[in-house]
Parts: sequence; C-alpha cells; structure tokens
Amino acid sequence: MTGALLPLFVAIPLTAAGITAFARPGRRWPLTVLLAVLAVHVAASALLLGATRDGEVYADGVGGWVPGIAIPFAADALSALMLTFTGALSLVCCWYAIASGVGRVRLFSPLVLAMIAGVNGALLTADAFNLFVFIEVMLMPSYGLLILARRGQGTERSVRGSRLYVTFNLFVSTLFLVGVGLVYATAGTVNLGLLAGAAKEDGRVAAAAAVALAALAMKAALVPTYGWLTRAYPSTSPAITALFSGLHTKVAVYAIYRLYAVIFDGDERWLLIGLVVCGVTVAVGAIASVGEQSMRSMLSFSMVSHLGYILVGVALFTPAGLAAGIFYLLHHMVVKAAQFLSAGAIEDTYGTDRIDRLRGIGRREPLVAATFAIAALSLAGLPPFSGFVAKLVLVIASIDAGQVLLAVVLIAASLITLLAMLRVWNAVFMSPVPEGESSTRRIPWSLAAPGAILAVVTIVLGLGAQLLIPLTEVAAEGLLDTTTYVEEVLR
Repeated sequence: MTGALLPLFVAIPLTAAGITAFARPGRRWPLTVLLAVLAVHVAASALLLGATRDGEVYADGVGGWVPGIAIPFAADALSALMLTFTGALSLVCCWYAIASGVGRVRLFSPLVLAMIAGVNGALLTADAFNLFVFIEVMLMPSYGLLILARRGQGTERSVRGSRLYVTFNLFVSTLFLVGVGLVYATAGTVNLGLLAGAAKEDGRVAAAAAVALAALAMKAALVPTYGWLTRAYPSTSPAITALFSGLHTKVAVYAIYRLYAVIFDGDERWLLIGLVVCGVTVAVGAIASVGEQSMRSMLSFSMVSHLGYILVGVALFTPAGLAAGIFYLLHHMVVKAAQFLSAGAIEDTYGTDRIDRLRGIGRREPLVAATFAIAALSLAGLPPFSGFVAKLVLVIASIDAGQVLLAVVLIAASLITLLAMLRVWNAVFMSPVPEGESSTRRIPWSLAAPGAILAVVTIVLGLGAQLLIPLTEVAAEGLLDTTTYVEEVLR
C-alpha cells in the first residue's frame, strides 16, 4: 500500500460519473459501472484497513509540492474504517434504489458516483479548505438526487423538504467556509499538519476553528439545528433517505472528530460544551421520536438522538470514549440504514409509511418484520446486537470519565427509543389485518433483501465485537496522539 494511490478514491468515481453522465436514456450499463465502482471501492477500502490496522498512516501530496501548497491526502485506521463502511452501505442502498425504480432514473448513476467521490475526498483530505471543497462535491449531486427521486410524484411536502435541505446546507457551507477563512487568517495555513495543536496554543485560532466546528455540528443535526434533517429526510424517496443517512451527517461527524483531535489537540477546556450539546441532543431526539405519525419521521428524529450518542465520544475525548464513539458511529450507519430500507420497502409496496394506515405487516411480510425488529432492538441497545455493545462501552466510558449524569441520560434515552420502536412494532407489524382487506400486494425479495443483509451485519457486529473494537481502539489512539498523522502529512 502506498499513499500515492489515495487520490484514486476520488478520481475513479469522479471519472466514472463523467462517463455515465453521457449515457442515453434507457441504457443499463451506467448501473453496471456504478455497482462495479462501488464493489472495487469496498475491496480497496478493506485493503487499506488491513494496512492501517496497526496504526500506520499513509499520505500523499498531490503534485509533489511542499506541504501547505500541495493538496494533501492522508489515511489512518479511522479513515479506512469510514471508507469501508460508507462504500459497503452505498452498495447496498444502490441495490435497493435500482430494485425500487429510483436507480433507473437516467442521471442516478453519475450523481451517486460524484457524491461518493466527495465523500471519499472528505474522509481522506488533510486540508481544511479541501474539506470544504469535498463536502460541496458531496452535496451538489445530493440536490439533484432529492429532485430526481420524486420526479413525477412530487408533493408539497417533498418540495418543502428539498427547499429546506438545499437552503440550510448552502448556509452552513458558507459558515464553514468563513470558519476556514478565519483559520487561515489567524494561523496562516489550512494544512492540518501545520495546524496541529494550533487552537490549543492560540485563542484566536481556537475561536476561528470553533466557527468551522459549529458549522459541522449543524450539518450533523445537533440541537438546536436538527429540524432540517427531520423535515428533509422523510420528504425524499426511501432509497435516498437510507443513502443520505449513512453518508452526509456521518461525514460531518468524522470531520468533527478529526479537526478537534488535530487542531485542538483534544483541549479539555471546551469539552463541557460538547457534553451538554450532545446530552441534550440525545434526549430531545429520543423524546420527539415517540410522537411521530410516520415511520420515516420517527426514524429521522431517532437518528438525531443517536448522532448525539456518536459525538459523546469526542466530547469525552478519552481513549475509551473515542473508541466507543467510533464503534457507535459504524454501528449506527448499518442499523439506521437497515431501518430506513425496511420502512422504505413497506412504503414503496403499500404506498404509505403512516403508522395509523398500516396493519398486519408482520404476518404478511415476515422478512421485513424481522429486519425492522432486529434493527430496532439493536438501536435500543439490547443484546446480542451491535447496539448493545456500542451503548455499553459508551456508558462505561462516560462513567470512567466521571460523567455519571450523562450516562444516566444515555440509558434513559435508550429506554425511550425502545418505547418508540415498540409503538411502531405493535401498530404496524403486530396489529391484526382489518376485516375484509384481502390485499395481494407483497414486498418483492429485491426490496426486502438489502435491509435484511444489514440486519445480519448488526448481529455479526454484536457477536463479533471483539474483532471490530481493536480497530476502533487503534483509530482512537490515532486521534489521541496525532504525531504519526502529522508527520506523514508534512513529509
């Protein structure tokens, strides 16, 4: 493995996006290209993960220019884990999109490939300005996907959701760019290697970087700026909702972990702010999810709550806390997508995801019911699923750090999450089929299988947690001690 190959994670999907954009309507080969590129991406990410599992860092300055001028790419265990999980998740979600018909829209393949290029670039860049650029590369195709996903079946709700999504993300991107500009004005660079520890040593850099972190927190849908997600995500197609849930907010979360570790060097003076915001986000998202009347709206509010769980790891900034937060991040990507895909399979087949309009789904659709149940129990933190391990290690890390009240909030929110999931389970899956209703509709295997695969993954992650936890611990060590990362970026 060599750092010179890292730019290919951006170049290949971006090139494929350009090629498939010229395909004529009705051609199937762009879908083949899409799935092939994603499959290669997963394989390459797995190889990168194997190469970084012992703490190795690979870096490359595109063009061979000196640090500060070259476009730097860097990969460590955290980057490799994220690349592997985002690639695999994208592959499964695209399978569902093709099966549901959304993926057959002419520009679907190039838009998804361009978005993947942006995601990969954001996960690999070691430059704050290029982080902004790659986030925009990720977001621009998503605007098109929001529209294409509902073409010919748009509603007032979908228009409002799309408008809010675009407007909010444009505003937050501008705020993030302002923060990056302030960092450059105060520190004289945006290269992460040269910025290492700068915020800890200079209050002006800390204030500037705080603006960028605040923008990322808004992109990650933390309280009080979570409303855009809970309105926008349910308004688009189920396939796109599942895809976005595993990519967009998770890139923002990753960036918060990376920037705080490198620029702030884990400065303890600001961690209390993060703990308060994350704790409130956990509680608000969990409570709000209980009263929602549609499955995807409920899942969106639940997602807000669990984004708070994930960022508790960086707010603690201890070895156990960071490892627990990274494990939770990976677990949540899988479980939430499984829930969105199972809910989407019901909506695409039965025409609604309204809780009060669906009855007896468990008897008609046992595979989808099992998928939703496994994902729900995992999300609530019950054994033997990955959610149990994720919440257990996070609660233990909180107690070890002396944050007992936070641990209580995390446990209480888990119980509320379980209550919300049971409400949906009883109403949608366990209620009797209304008398006189003899619908012959059944969810096709091609729609049920993607979510079921992810449900199996959460079981594997729970039972085989001893295999993933060491990798998250290596990733956490790389955030606690950024020396190797910085040296490779500046080499």
